[in-house]
Amino acid sequence: MPNPLTDLLTRLKTIFNDYPRQFWLVAFGVLLSSAGSSLIWPFQLIYISKILSLPISSVAALISISSATGLTASFIGGAIADRFGRKPIMLAAQAAHGLAYLLMSQAHTYLGFVIPMTIMGACMPFYSIGSDAMMADMVPSEKRTPAYAILRMINNAGIAIGPAIGGIIVARSYNIAFNLAAAGMLTYSILLLVFSRETLQRRTAPASALKREILGGYERILADRSFVGFVTTVSLGMIAPLMMWTLLAVYMNKYFAVPEYLYSWLPVTNALMCVLVQYPVTMYTRHLPAKTAITLGMFVYAVGVGSVALMTSFWGFWLSMVIMSMGELILVPTGSKYVADIAPEDLRGRYMSVYWLTWGIARAVAPMVGGYLHDGINPQAIWWGGLLIGLISTLGLYLLSRRPEHPLPQ
Repeated sequence: MPNPLTDLLTRLKTIFNDYPRQFWLVAFGVLLSSAGSSLIWPFQLIYISKILSLPISSVAALISISSATGLTASFIGGAIADRFGRKPIMLAAQAAHGLAYLLMSQAHTYLGFVIPMTIMGACMPFYSIGSDAMMADMVPSEKRTPAYAILRMINNAGIAIGPAIGGIIVARSYNIAFNLAAAGMLTYSILLLVFSRETLQRRTAPASALKREILGGYERILADRSFVGFVTTVSLGMIAPLMMWTLLAVYMNKYFAVPEYLYSWLPVTNALMCVLVQYPVTMYTRHLPAKTAITLGMFVYAVGVGSVALMTSFWGFWLSMVIMSMGELILVPTGSKYVADIAPEDLRGRYMSVYWLTWGIARAVAPMVGGYLHDGINPQAIWWGGLLIGLISTLGLYLLSRRPEHPLPQ
């Protein structure tokens, strides 16, 4: 008679052996840093609003400033990852991110928050570019979608732990939460320094060509019309869910008196879905054409964001988060795998940097769009606007999915 526990252990062992040991080192580091950082980031704007006593649009502008820095970092990061390696950029990003949390814990002025938010804005794309490129180096194409899904599951396991604990901690002391977040980031950077190896296959080039290579290479990507259309359309659509992540906590707290500890269960729900549901969803979407799956994910994103306008209680907002999270489960791993597959090996870091640029643009624009809709029209306009933006992006992705890929000029 089959033993379910034995079957489960056998399956887990098989999955573990399918990937190199460094993959699991990165996965453990992701768990550590995500648990630490998520102690504070869901409540970040609530904290800043209380310290500065400014309108939502002014506070949300800090996210835009942070993300604008990330746009520049996305271009530079891809070139650095392709020339100097994945490990240095990942290590530096984690260490600087940890130090930024320490700076934020001591901030009491607008400028005091601008500095650490700017550092964080650069660190997020630097790490994502290096990590995605490292995964593509280590993992063959046929295993990449499950690999990215596993990393997301582990990342979200940390996010499930962080806000649940963080909601209790910040009710007593935000400083403790900031310090624990910094500790998680700095510990992961030490693990990378000591135990990881570089995965970039280094190429020799004349010293005179170094600067040209670091700053160049993007002209070949711009010639890839299918990819440019893809990242542009995704950039537009991601404004909707990032408005939700940026402004929902403040919206719930200000208009419906939902406290931090109760709001924390929304990111926990998102994280638990990524842990428990991501892998089966990925097993389904991997059989769909990549662009079809991404289009579907964007549509579900849009519906989840728009539904917030109809909600007036915690459980209504919780349902909106569940819907939005399903869009995330469908779109995000498939998007990373799609970019890894179409990118030439010598431009993989740059392709990843341009792809993460879509998130940076959306993260920069989302708070300004949401703040304008909130202050200029009414609070519910944030969510109706997000729905419209998401549906326009869905239509664009659908049209792109019906067009053949254009090969990249060599």
